[in-house]
Amino acid sequence: MGANDKGISGKDIATNVRQETIGIASRDGPHHTVTNHYTTLLEPFLQHTTGVLKDHVYLRYKKSHSEPYQSITYGQLGEEVRRVFAGFAALGVQRGDRVAIISESRPEWLIAEFAAMALGAIWVPMFPTLMPAEIAFIVNDCGAKALLVSNNLQFGKAKKLVTDCPTLETIVVFNSESEVRSTKVGSDRVKVVHFQKLPSSEALNFEAEAKKTSVGDIVTIIYTSGTTGSPKGVMLSHRNVMSNMEGALAAIPPLTEKDIALSFLPLCHAFEHIAAHFFFYRGMTVAFAESSETVADNLLEIRPTIMTGVPRFYERVYTRIMRIRKELSPARRSIFDWALRVGEQCGMAFEGKPVPFWAKLQRPLADVLVLKKVRARTGGRIRFFVSGAAALSPEVGRAFATFGLPIIEGYGLTEAAPVLSANPYTKLKWGTVGKPLPNVEIKLAEDGEILARGPNIMQGYYNQPDATRDVIDMDGWLHTGDVGAIDSEGYLKITDRKKHIFVSTGGKNISPARIESLLGESRFIDQIMLVGDKRPFCTALIVPDVAALQEAGLEFPSHPGNGQWEGMDEKPRALIQVDIERLQSDVASYERVRRFTLLPEPFTIENGMLTPTLKIRRKVAEERYRDQINAMYQVRPVATV
Repeated sequence: MGANDKGISGKDIATNVRQETIGIASRDGPHHTVTNHYTTLLEPFLQHTTGVLKDHVYLRYKKSHSEPYQSITYGQLGEEVRRVFAGFAALGVQRGDRVAIISESRPEWLIAEFAAMALGAIWVPMFPTLMPAEIAFIVNDCGAKALLVSNNLQFGKAKKLVTDCPTLETIVVFNSESEVRSTKVGSDRVKVVHFQKLPSSEALNFEAEAKKTSVGDIVTIIYTSGTTGSPKGVMLSHRNVMSNMEGALAAIPPLTEKDIALSFLPLCHAFEHIAAHFFFYRGMTVAFAESSETVADNLLEIRPTIMTGVPRFYERVYTRIMRIRKELSPARRSIFDWALRVGEQCGMAFEGKPVPFWAKLQRPLADVLVLKKVRARTGGRIRFFVSGAAALSPEVGRAFATFGLPIIEGYGLTEAAPVLSANPYTKLKWGTVGKPLPNVEIKLAEDGEILARGPNIMQGYYNQPDATRDVIDMDGWLHTGDVGAIDSEGYLKITDRKKHIFVSTGGKNISPARIESLLGESRFIDQIMLVGDKRPFCTALIVPDVAALQEAGLEFPSHPGNGQWEGMDEKPRALIQVDIERLQSDVASYERVRRFTLLPEPFTIENGMLTPTLKIRRKVAEERYRDQINAMYQVRPVATV
């Protein structure tokens, strides 16, 4: 549905700024025809859990590292969903209520979501790394009636916020009662219920309630990371999600119930959330990785045929392979490099380019000696990987194709449910995010901003009509905030972020202004600029407050000159480090500054690093201190508390 639905008229979302189209992208040739058998997410659920797939394994998971994987069939999932549906009904959850969850990926996550969905309740996922204050903001903003938490850590956060959340009536805990230290939450108004001990009500019929769901109903509210202020709740309808899955069908190779996916990104991530529903839609098996640290082992256990991930994961795999190459003897390294040359030529087939005849002849031997062994480290059955959430390095993409492991890179955002474009499987173009999905239009505004339109575009931001009008214009175009270019073949390339919002290589959105403001509270920091876009972690360029350091009794020159603080006592740095750790103690780990460089001069208008409105010119500063920034990423980051 477009932004005009749910009471928002075309006139309401009109924008005062008209944009001029300078480029438009679309897929070449006839579209892959997809018959839309389903209009809501509950329709495939009802079919798969009671039909021919009821005995087929849907989920595989581990209770602990030492135990083997356990399985849940589609039929067993259906039975559990019906039990939880009756439990939610007994707790008073009704159509239109919001049910929030803060949990790692686990079977209960999806069971509870389908149960809430059947009741007509709206699902509100949150990252398990959020702090109590951030959770409270979302719970209050959406008016959640119930909050689901996974374990004692998350339950501890919930206990801190209940008195500040007047709409919250119930906390449901996944882990067993013995694992929760206390069920006292500081308010008699809020009751605590354990997931396996939910009450039951037969007042509502599951099938009847599920069939009341319509395509325009809101299925989920996913909150943005608050990179430009407070988080905003993105309202997505069944039509938004279903249309996005239908569009994805035409962009990737066919998937069937014979395929198995390994999932290691959190389900609260919009990218992984749509992937989980897509896999269910296709009748596949999904296995949860134990953690990001165990993915290598889980790949060998599950031997998946497909896996979604973020660039940081693929970068780590590539780095590990290249490290192994360096450890080989000269003779074996020579064979390895020869196989890579052969694989590189054969990998051009994924780019739609012809493969030299000599490479085709040598490929079987290169495969046996090297390439197949590399693929075996991923389980040996991967058909393709999918990458999203941040830019994938062309070098890494080509390397994976060399090994016969193509990566399909896509682009999207939560407001688009979330996929807008993807690289065609048989014609990958590294350094781009591919072509629009068949049911998505993409064009560029006059300033190069990427605009998108289609049935997957959100209904709007929850309770924020003004913010909705800011991003969806009167013609239904979503203003993404990203700047890009479209080449002659219709491939989209992201060239910049309009508002300088960082996306780490782990796929996390980071607001530099918010972190800079927080750390700027240190009396020892005069100016600070965060660095971290397309980087594995955050670092900072810091102009110290020399006077404050001198007042603290440290010997520090007022004018150090043009050099770094070379030869200086480490006490000033240690003092600033302590302050940084104190100030960012409640900040999510991926937002924390791990290293910093002290600058010998301030950012000023005169030296070109401040605008007339006293904003830091990030590109200018990054260019001037390029060597210092690169040096901070040449060593392992210091752990912060």
